[in-house]
Amino acid sequence: MASGTLYTYPENFRAYKALIAAQFSGAEVKVAEDFVFGETNKSEAFLKKFPLGKVPAFETSDGEYITESNAIAYYVANDQLRGKTDVDRAKILQWFGFADLEIWPTSSAWVFPLLGIMPYDEQTINNAKKDVEKVLTFLNSHLLTRTYLVGERLTLADISVAMTLLYLYRYILEPNLRKPYQNVNRWFQTVINQPESIAVIGAFKLADKTIEYDPNKSVTTQERAEAKETMEVELKLTSEIKTKKAFQVDDFKRVYSNEDEAISIPYFWEHFDPENYSIWFCEYKYPEELTKVFMSCNLIGGMFQRLDKMRKHAFASVCLFGTDNDSSISGVWVWQGHELIFPTCLDWTVDYESYSWTKLDPLDEETKGIVQQYFSWSGTDKNGRKFNQGKIYK
Repeated sequence: MASGTLYTYPENFRAYKALIAAQFSGAEVKVAEDFVFGETNKSEAFLKKFPLGKVPAFETSDGEYITESNAIAYYVANDQLRGKTDVDRAKILQWFGFADLEIWPTSSAWVFPLLGIMPYDEQTINNAKKDVEKVLTFLNSHLLTRTYLVGERLTLADISVAMTLLYLYRYILEPNLRKPYQNVNRWFQTVINQPESIAVIGAFKLADKTIEYDPNKSVTTQERAEAKETMEVELKLTSEIKTKKAFQVDDFKRVYSNEDEAISIPYFWEHFDPENYSIWFCEYKYPEELTKVFMSCNLIGGMFQRLDKMRKHAFASVCLFGTDNDSSISGVWVWQGHELIFPTCLDWTVDYESYSWTKLDPLDEETKGIVQQYFSWSGTDKNGRKFNQGKIYK
């Protein structure tokens, strides 16, 4: 059975993940009573164990050191919480990413300015509201026919996502705001009302009213710590984008929209950055299921709509070849990074498995011909079907 010492400040929702997991598994987790944020984690002794100085941090009883809240929770959990099958374990990891990269940045962008621990900017909050709506709508749909996120019993996926939603439910989601998300509300309250959850966070009270901004509000050390961690995440994500300026996909989109192919395609090759971007060819796996052309085009458009948040990182031209009851769908995608982008975000995974994906070599002359064909909407598919129509993702 896992055992050890957890270093954290009070009411750290990230630490809650491990503490609740330990309640379920029976792991012996002791919270360091003498930990003082800003002092203990800057000490030489602490940094020797945990060089980044971040919390929560976990020291096992046999002298191993673990950081990152999801990893700590996984270590102290039992087999049920970790997932019974390889697929379940993969899906739990998927939800970890969703919580950290989709929920937390959007939640904190709304909550922290109202608490006075991040600069107040109305446009930022308005954007955060829209992003939170998308996240909760997706969750609500997923939970329509499910009691838990993965499988038929509670797992680390539920614990991680629910703890990441705590601030929204505590400070923001008053009754009218949470009303559209009844499936999420039911699931959230199921998780936080488990005896194991109550033992850690106590009786949780849902927001009666959204908090209002008070410029004179003072904040606690742990609130500042949460804000600092959030801003570090956001700065990291932003810097990863900004440092890769050799090819600006938005600039290419403007050129493609405003110029003909004789200008836009040469522009693409002159500015394309093969170090930081990749080119992929996709092909719909089930052409025999394609019937009416307009329905096939709706299939493409639906995929584009579900990938709305990916637009700032990608461009695509997807084409339909052939006629009613004899057609195919294929296309060329360009995005930041060199691996398939869709698995990096849960709500991007709905459609991509219906396509085969082939990474193209930007130095290969054949690739240039494929890009020319799909960006200019011309030619035929591999079976000789003529180009019918296309859609651009930009």
